[in-house]
This record gives sequence, structure tokens and C-alpha cells, in this order.
Amino acid sequence: MQQPARQILTLFSLALTLLLALPAMSAEPRLIGIFRDWNAFMLEEPSGPVCWMVSRPKKMEGDFTKRGDVFLMITHRPAERTYDVVNFIAGYPFAEHAEVQVQVGKQSFKLFSKDEQAWAREADTDHAIAQALRQGSTLVVRGTSLRGSRTTDTFSLAGSGGAYQAIGDACAERAAAPPQVEPPPQ
Repeated sequence: MQQPARQILTLFSLALTLLLALPAMSAEPRLIGIFRDWNAFMLEEPSGPVCWMVSRPKKMEGDFTKRGDVFLMITHRPAERTYDVVNFIAGYPFAEHAEVQVQVGKQSFKLFSKDEQAWAREADTDHAIAQALRQGSTLVVRGTSLRGSRTTDTFSLAGSGGAYQAIGDACAERAAAPPQVEPPPQ
């Protein structure tokens, strides 16, 4: 299987895995587009659309022998009025109370961790990271596993601007549309 096809299959598998964690729904995630190193998806939930962009690291460094899939995601949930939510999936459990460092160019951000994931504590940090990734060329995430292994993951930001625009357009378009209401029976 060619590398781009394998990446799309892996990212689609991630999308399906995330769906299994959500309540049962009739909709499936839809690929909005592929933007160089980023893919954009949309899912229609009962409360409204959810749009996200996702990428895998180009380079993974650290003293580890076994590690699961690693992803960086930015998610919009208009029905909840949340935008630019940053989620890093490490592929290993983080050390308890470990801070995760994110760096884009000269800008540095801290995320909190729980199990295998890390998030920003405030929406302002999410927005700042989303803004930085659309302007930078690489994003570096540094974390520490439960076993004390330090990791450094480097993500390409090529295509992140296009993917961000796509999820913004898809969720704004769907969020702005009036709900479909069936006429009452006569």
C-alpha cells in the first residue's frame, strides 16, 4: 500500500475509533479533504456538526520500544460553542500530572495530560495554538511517559491552513443552516 493511502486509512481508523467512544449515532465521519500533511473530517451529530483536522508526526524521537498511534487534532463543535480545541494523542500513557510542551517557532505552550491525551487548560491557549500552527512550518510536542521516557514528536504544518479553513467552512455552513423541522401531521 502506498504511503499516502496508508496514512488516510490510519486517520480514517482514528476517526472511527473516536466514534466508538461516542454514543451510538447514525452518521459516519466524512472526509472533507486532504491538505498535504493534514486531513479534515466532519461528523453530523444529533446536536449538530463536529469538524476536525488531524495529522501524524513526521518524526518521532525518544527512548521507547513500543508506542501506539500518535495524532494531533484541532476540533470545532459549534453546538457547544467550542472551536480550536487542541488534542494531542501520545500513543502511550503520560506520567501522572505531566505537562506537555508544544512549540511552534518561538512560541511555546503547555498542555495538561490525562492517560494518553493532552489538552490546553484554557480556550485562549487553544486559539493561540490554532493560530500559530496556521503560520508556522513545524509543531513540536514534548512529553514524558508513565515509565519516564521522554518523547519529541515533530509535525509538519504543510496544509494546516487549508485544513483549518475547510473545517471552519464545513462547521460554519452546517451550524448556520436552520434545523430541518418536519411539518406537523394534518
